[in-house]
Amino acid sequence: MRVVMVSDVYFPRINGVSTAIQTYHQALRAHGVEVSLVAPDYGQPCSESWITRVPARPVPGDPEDRLVRWGAMHQAVEDAVEQGCDLIHVQTPFVAHYAASAAARRNGIPVIATYHTLFEEYLKHYAPLIPAAWLRGLARSFSRRQCNALDAVIVPSKAIHERLGGYGVKAPMHVLPTGISLQVPASDGNSGGNHDGHRAGRQDFRTRFGIDESRPVALFVGRVAHEKNIGFLLDVIDLARESLPNVLLVIAGEGPALPALRKTVAERGLQGCVQFIGYLDRKTDLPACYAAADAFVFASRTETQGLVLLEAMAAGLPVVSLAEMGTVDILGAGRGAIVPDDNPCAFAVALTGLLRDANLRNRLSAEGREYAAEWSDDKLAGRMAELYRQIVSWHIGQSIPDFNLSLP
Repeated sequence: MRVVMVSDVYFPRINGVSTAIQTYHQALRAHGVEVSLVAPDYGQPCSESWITRVPARPVPGDPEDRLVRWGAMHQAVEDAVEQGCDLIHVQTPFVAHYAASAAARRNGIPVIATYHTLFEEYLKHYAPLIPAAWLRGLARSFSRRQCNALDAVIVPSKAIHERLGGYGVKAPMHVLPTGISLQVPASDGNSGGNHDGHRAGRQDFRTRFGIDESRPVALFVGRVAHEKNIGFLLDVIDLARESLPNVLLVIAGEGPALPALRKTVAERGLQGCVQFIGYLDRKTDLPACYAAADAFVFASRTETQGLVLLEAMAAGLPVVSLAEMGTVDILGAGRGAIVPDDNPCAFAVALTGLLRDANLRNRLSAEGREYAAEWSDDKLAGRMAELYRQIVSWHIGQSIPDFNLSLP
């Protein structure tokens, strides 16, 4: 079976969509699905034969992202389909959606999409001068029209399924989260997760960034964007240092909110307990970063899934996180994580209690590793391959897709 994925974003642009595409490309092959991708050109050499890069220019005011040429994207998708395609899988709702939909109609094949981003909750951060109610209405109408033009919609969590249903989406929706690789990152970046390798990775990373070996470290990894609610974590660490004076919040990532957060840290005198370390390579630096931390912290209220929570658990790192939107599906099991009330004081109490209690950290670490294995990319790619085949069969009138809402 051959599937063409179409996206307005992919590596080197780092975000959850890029990670999901890469994960499925690698994992679906074992289930008889060959994936090709049509994505923007970022002006860097591309040696991966499964990717077609489309001419694009930087988005005004957002140099991280690219705006692909309309005609070039349509032609690239058409060319990819002509090379053999059973189904088109759209990953973003911009030019990719329209090019994929047009190619699917012309060639008589099904087109589906994964709803990765809850735009209703994001737009207010990037268009603050426009009334919030108007933005919500625009986002809901836009999503409803696009989803209802598809043969099916994949949603990564039950919360997003319910939200789209409330928008008036009538297309079939299937809850199917993205899995995680249990090989990257493991836990230490050094020797496959054994104790000595873990300790060496931890020490090396702390030495590199000037962090004392005995200092308790809370880690955030992700895009440093306004919707990630990192300001909440600054409030938490400000409170936590009252009872744990040497606590350190490490923020690993890049993004548009970074200048504002640096300014806030300076204005509030938090330089001694907050450290920004920038983007880390997923295959080399990130595993050692997880090993160097004592707890993973997360406060986003708008995630459609929250894969980074599972990555932290797979690395053996206890999690302290708010449970909102898509993260509820991950955190609801109560394994490998503490879920405090949604206020900085409760979060700080939970975090400091965890950092002081080695036995609790060890228990949550073991729970988290075991739990994350249930969300493996291989397991969930198998479900994706099954769904692909059901949709193709349904499209030619042989069957009706029957996918329930069960999660790992």
